[in-house]
Amino acid sequence: MALIAPVSGLDIERDAVQNASLAGSIDTNTTPDTEFSPPDSPFHQSGPPKSKRLLARQKVATLTQEEKISLLTAADFWRTKTIPSKNIPAVKTSDGPNGARGGIFVGGTKAALFPCGISLAATWNKDLLHQVGQHLAEEVKARSANILLAPTVCLHRHPLGGRNFESFSEDPLLTGKLAAQYIQGLQEGGIAATVKHFVGNEQETNRLTVNSVISERALRELYLRPFEIAVREAKPWAIMTSYNLVNGVHSDMNKFILKDVLRGEWGYDGTVITDWTGLNSTAESLKVGCDIEFPFSTKWRFEKLLEALEDGKITQDHIDRAVENVLTLVERTKGNDMSVEAEEKEDNREETRSLIREAGVQGLTLLKNEGALLPIDPRTTKVAIIGPNAKRAIAGGGGSASLNPYYNTLPFDSIQKVARQPVTYAIGCHTHKWLPLASPLCADKTGKQGVTIEWFKGDRFEGEPIVMQRRINTDLFLWDSAPVAQVGPEWSAVVTANLTPTSTGTHTISFMSVGPGRLLVDGKPTLDLWDWTEEGEAMFDGSADYLVNVEMEAGKPVELRIEMTNELRPFFKQKEIGITHKYGGCRIGFKEEDQIDYLQEAVDAAKAADVAVVIVGLDAEWESEGYDRQTMDLPSDGSQDRLVEAVIKANPRTVVVNQSGSPVTMPWSDKAPAIIQAWYQGQEAGNALADVLFGLRNPSGKLPCTFPKRLEDTPAYHNWPGENLEVVYGEGLYIGYRHYDRVKVEPLFPFGHGLSYTAFEYGRPSLSSKVLAQGESIELVVAISNVGDVAGLETVQVYVRDERCRLPRPEKELVAFEKAALEPGETKHLRIQLDKYAVGYYDTSIQRWIAEEGTFKVLVGASAADIKYSVSFDVKESFTWVF
Repeated sequence: MALIAPVSGLDIERDAVQNASLAGSIDTNTTPDTEFSPPDSPFHQSGPPKSKRLLARQKVATLTQEEKISLLTAADFWRTKTIPSKNIPAVKTSDGPNGARGGIFVGGTKAALFPCGISLAATWNKDLLHQVGQHLAEEVKARSANILLAPTVCLHRHPLGGRNFESFSEDPLLTGKLAAQYIQGLQEGGIAATVKHFVGNEQETNRLTVNSVISERALRELYLRPFEIAVREAKPWAIMTSYNLVNGVHSDMNKFILKDVLRGEWGYDGTVITDWTGLNSTAESLKVGCDIEFPFSTKWRFEKLLEALEDGKITQDHIDRAVENVLTLVERTKGNDMSVEAEEKEDNREETRSLIREAGVQGLTLLKNEGALLPIDPRTTKVAIIGPNAKRAIAGGGGSASLNPYYNTLPFDSIQKVARQPVTYAIGCHTHKWLPLASPLCADKTGKQGVTIEWFKGDRFEGEPIVMQRRINTDLFLWDSAPVAQVGPEWSAVVTANLTPTSTGTHTISFMSVGPGRLLVDGKPTLDLWDWTEEGEAMFDGSADYLVNVEMEAGKPVELRIEMTNELRPFFKQKEIGITHKYGGCRIGFKEEDQIDYLQEAVDAAKAADVAVVIVGLDAEWESEGYDRQTMDLPSDGSQDRLVEAVIKANPRTVVVNQSGSPVTMPWSDKAPAIIQAWYQGQEAGNALADVLFGLRNPSGKLPCTFPKRLEDTPAYHNWPGENLEVVYGEGLYIGYRHYDRVKVEPLFPFGHGLSYTAFEYGRPSLSSKVLAQGESIELVVAISNVGDVAGLETVQVYVRDERCRLPRPEKELVAFEKAALEPGETKHLRIQLDKYAVGYYDTSIQRWIAEEGTFKVLVGASAADIKYSVSFDVKESFTWVF
């Protein structure tokens, strides 16, 4: 696909911001004027482009104080405030990083599901990420939204991070460069990017209250750096603050990161919004530059801002500046368009489906391929597809990155379509964290699939139901979808369904409740969670998951009845956070009794096949926003590892496919001849995998994170996830491959590793100059040749080592990368620019970046552990900079 060139309007804004920020980088009470008019936006204005900030400033002057204050808090869960009398429309936000979900968290409008962040990063393809941004812009428009809450650019500090799948990498440069392309593609379509979470949000454990203690060098060189690259190269229109504290101060009110660095040093010209319920102050947040609070709340702003103004805690300038930033975001995305917000719609495009499949293929990472077991010949090979993920759509992780996809492609189905010989299947084992949703076997009061919900006003089930709904899904966490406009802020509800099993046996029903809840089966009280105290791991606050066994007959329905309210549980939280009612909701799961020896079935299938493909891994229950993983092992209780070992023993020609958004331990890695890391690849996951397994496409993914042999080898092992609501980033600069280089511990698979079905040969690199001077760059030229028999893509990675530095530095740091597509026998010469950012480090003694006098070695390789050649240059005279 051709890359769309940046439009002139975007270039105008970049130049304007660069020029303005140089002069105004110290004055953090103002933000520079910019000019941008998206060419493809329906709100494009005729004539010369007008400054969006100037238009916003003019509108600020027309507002009353009450109108100004109203704009600083969202109008509802997803939208900003509209003021029709002043021609100010509302703008709508939408999650998330791998697709535009729209306004309903579970079961909403169908949408394109792209590969998750780490899978996109495994492509190492900047052009591809640009195209992903462009297509996401169209998806956001189909959801009638204007702002995408993405990308996520927090780093992979530890393999157990619950949202690692959602973000890109352990390396700040790889993360920043890919994010910048994603943002540019998105904003060229007139949709605002919201880079998140600013900053130090590398864990989900105690995420609302944990204090991330980070040294300034580590903060600057690692955790702030992806944001810095994104701001410099892509000018995101919005940035979202993180929940956590950074060095003792919540991010939304942190003067150092928001005012001094973001607005001051970087001259950021966009809008800062909170994460949802992530505001922690009145005056402090406004003063340091946190503009919009999401979602609607009366806790911190409105009259409290007026009181703070009267008390002298804030000034009118603080209010006006924030309002100007809000309106600048409105101008950039919607202008003066006051038309009624259209209903969400589907926009299932062939070109988007093709792009998702291409991104999936390029993200699939071939870790091992002994004896050229792969690719499989589809014409002659009998294949057994084995494993708990073979017939499941393991397409994305959990939390705000989730959505309702247009469709899913399952590995078994896609493989069967390509294979010319019979394909057999065995599940091998289960991996449930929670029981599967009961939805497929449930019928509502009309006999259709799903459940009936009757909603009552107030939390005592009084009177007649105010609203009656049918929901298809039995994941009924009602964070953003209870009909509060009809039933009010305090409600009760009754959920009913007929559950019909397909077999006779002792089956299991699971029940998890957010607020008070009780489950009745055929009218009998079965699980009472009205006053639960044991919290589970659900993202949106909820009880532990409770199980009950029920004797059931095949084809004979049992009636499920759930009574629930949205009163807050456990009780102590009512006093702790000062509210009595919150979200409400429940989850109903169901599993029929096992009547088969699944492991033996898998062994038999493997023995009868020419090649066994075992598809294992994690899923959205094990990796999600809201909690971190507890172990690096595959779930659950060793069942998947036992399955892999048994299949390899039964058939030595076994391919192991692991689907996860972060590293897992692989105790069988020495025995498995072929291993593919398949990530979470969105709606085309099955098709992309089949393309690679059968050689229809050549895999080209490279690991964006190190795969350690043991959890104990990881850099943050000693201080994860902290204690007493504090986590010390004690590993400092040495995360990921920097750590493994420093302590000389060999990982299972190194950062940047990934094999191909062809072979590549690297030429000796050359430099255009042996000296890097201030304000200049050096061009690195390296030849890469495809010396194999099939077309392929190779990512050339460029690292730099400071040979002698006054302060400690990592052994090497990634400074550039390029991906080249090569036909058999073809050679390309890659030209890569190296500038001050390739050699600098942050010196806290002078509070500036410095390129220190000395020699720098450029290392060119195929991974962090596979360096092909090196070449050196010098910095003759030290020089410094701020941004």
